[in-house]
Amino acid sequence: MRAVVTLAHGGREQLQYTISYADPVPAADEVVLRIAACAVNYHDIFTRRGMPGITIPLPVIVGSDIAGVVSALGDGVTSWRVGDRVLLDPVLRKAGRYGMIGEICDGGRAELIAVPADQLVRVPDAVTLDQAAALPLAYGTAHRMMYTRGHVSAGERVLVLGASGGVGVACVQLAKLAGAEVIACASTDEKLTRLRDVGADHVLNYVTRPFAESVREIFGKPRISGGGGVDVVVNFTGGDTWEPSQRCLRVGGRILTCGATAGYAVQTDMRYLWTYEQEMIGSNGWSVDDLSRLLTLIDTGRLDPVIDRRFGLEDTAEAERLLEDREVLGKVLITP
Repeated sequence: MRAVVTLAHGGREQLQYTISYADPVPAADEVVLRIAACAVNYHDIFTRRGMPGITIPLPVIVGSDIAGVVSALGDGVTSWRVGDRVLLDPVLRKAGRYGMIGEICDGGRAELIAVPADQLVRVPDAVTLDQAAALPLAYGTAHRMMYTRGHVSAGERVLVLGASGGVGVACVQLAKLAGAEVIACASTDEKLTRLRDVGADHVLNYVTRPFAESVREIFGKPRISGGGGVDVVVNFTGGDTWEPSQRCLRVGGRILTCGATAGYAVQTDMRYLWTYEQEMIGSNGWSVDDLSRLLTLIDTGRLDPVIDRRFGLEDTAEAERLLEDREVLGKVLITP
């Protein structure tokens, strides 16, 4: 079969396109999927570069966001049939197994993949496989953070930092879907224009002006007596954005986070934490319920994942470059 193999840690030159990778054979309780689409994530890039303290078996086919059609059944599989349209939950959740498909074992940058049958989620007829493949790492993470953990609700003001990436765009869409007033931050005016198109009520260019100043101009300075500021800041950037995020929050406001792309060592201003009774809520990954609820939102026409563009397997390196150079808004798919 055709596949893209990550040979070793390093640059994009470590990605090798091949037409002669061995076809997978399903073990007991596994199925083989013919892959329709696999999303590209920063996690794939981190896997290729190498992550401190994490050992990855190399070479490996990366790619964790996978949707496709069941093409073969292993012994003991009775819950699925050949031809079923499915989304893969890539997290290995059974006791004794840790990691993700596409990280510690072969993933979705290929024509076929063998996966445990109990990690499949049925895709409704009205949902395309491209839409399904966009979900787990970005939309699943955003859904858990915004809804399951953060309880974002109608009428709230929600500020989203890093709004142009996969998780950020999902947060903008989900906050708007909840009925919130959404403020999206990004680094270029082009991205801000597109964020308006997906639902942002206000857009802020954090390169030309500090976002905390812009928030204060729009909503006023938060005051202990009430008024001003926002209800929620979505901050998975970390670094030097943490304390300014605190300064944007009204009394009783909360910061939601699922990562720290700009650095995990942040400075917290304890005065704002106690005086404004702020909450800081962490969220890690997603559950199968989060994926199922997202599929229902798409099936009922309430959500359409933002897909920036699609590439064939042979152009995988270019797809990764676009993410590394921050030239995309939303998701990039590999379609074998």
